[in-house]
Amino acid sequence: MNKTYLKLSLDLDFVLIAITASLKDYMLCHKINTSLNFNFEKVEDHEVYFNIDEDPLPFSKYYFYVEQGEIEYYILNNRNAEGFLIPEMNKVDFFMIIHQYIDKEDLNFILNGLNKLPDIQVAAQIDPRKLKSRENLIM
Repeated sequence: MNKTYLKLSLDLDFVLIAITASLKDYMLCHKINTSLNFNFEKVEDHEVYFNIDEDPLPFSKYYFYVEQGEIEYYILNNRNAEGFLIPEMNKVDFFMIIHQYIDKEDLNFILNGLNKLPDIQVAAQIDPRKLKSRENLIM
């Protein structure tokens, strides 16, 4: 009997920015909206199943869409009361995910703007392919 194998590949075609800030998620989004002219709004939580026989863990999620370029921006909280979205990045408080193409100039504008905010300790781009828990970031 022939065996058939299913090979899964994750779509990791997005920009990932790790943000360390000692703010509540809504305050971070408000400061980003105000300083960078974004319009993040709270949407349904991002739920991740860590164990099949347990309920999913919710992580707060904010969304902003730019029609020109069809760019989707998400901000995900890395922490909740029960653990981390990306456990190996336990010093990171939030992730900004950018779906669709964004050029280097726009990305640098976002990174510089985030790093200029006084409440953000650091914002840095990360390669999602290097994360062990990268599947938790798939929307």
